[in-house]
Amino acid sequence: MKHVYSFPIALIASAAMFIACSDDATLTHVESYESQHDHSFEVNTGSSETIITSSETQITSSEALPVSSADVVTSSSSVAGPVTYTYYGAELSGRDQFKYGRFEARMKMVSIPGSVSSMFLYYDDSWMKDTYVWNEIDIEVLGKGGTMWQSNIITREGDPSIKSNTSSESKPLHEFGFDATEDFHLYAIVWTPEYVAWEIDSVEIRRDTLGMSRGTHADADQVAFLTETQSLRFNLWASKSAGWVGKFTGDELADGPKEQVIDYVRVYAYDEATKTFTQSWQDDFDGDDLSDHWGVGNWEMEKVELSSLNVVVEGGFCKLRLSREAN
Repeated sequence: MKHVYSFPIALIASAAMFIACSDDATLTHVESYESQHDHSFEVNTGSSETIITSSETQITSSEALPVSSADVVTSSSSVAGPVTYTYYGAELSGRDQFKYGRFEARMKMVSIPGSVSSMFLYYDDSWMKDTYVWNEIDIEVLGKGGTMWQSNIITREGDPSIKSNTSSESKPLHEFGFDATEDFHLYAIVWTPEYVAWEIDSVEIRRDTLGMSRGTHADADQVAFLTETQSLRFNLWASKSAGWVGKFTGDELADGPKEQVIDYVRVYAYDEATKTFTQSWQDDFDGDDLSDHWGVGNWEMEKVELSSLNVVVEGGFCKLRLSREAN
């Protein structure tokens, strides 16, 4: 903020008269100056950030003013104190458990620096690590732009000595050929014992099959290692990994939340004997609340807290919100 101090002509005239009439007048001259500070940093407190914004100060004064308690104008510039925010994301967590199937969702996604907007299958105990295996299949629109997306399988053996997961992230990222944040498109994950496939608008973009090997552990054949039942989930959150998704600042949330909007979800069962899919159910989110197929996330997810309040059903859509709240 710039503070400019000036003095009325009458005051300057009075000062001049005073100088003319007084030989022992004491004068001060305040030089004009500009002080600019640009401090920005993050304090990682789980899901909050502390940001000190930049400020400017400028003082301009007239020359030859007498030192007098009545005439000297003093000022102090103030720098705004730290502004802190808590950031909230959302997760729609499926209650049903699946072993293979076809999973579709018509969605409009989110992409701001640092964000992850996703649809995925997940073995619910994967996070426990130790002797629990990790099974996961992802579609993710990342914070580097709404025209790109990432497909991925994540696995890990149930061996406490193994600390890292095996990931098969799509590199480079897939190109949509459109901006996924501007309109609705159909996303699909297809999971069978023989292959995993990813589709956009009913067009297969990637297929991983049995026998494809990654790494040296028992989960190197990832398709074969997807042995656990998984739930269908959707989430919107902010990552600490700037190299992966861009640096999250939260500035894009100043005007309100960002929303990943789900129009409908369809689930198909897979028949291993006939190798065909049959629709099991569809959720159009027509009511005022979630159906029995869903729960919501309420845990910390890197830079955000997942909040049940950020999963909203209205107007025939399920909306996952990324938002901030001043502390």
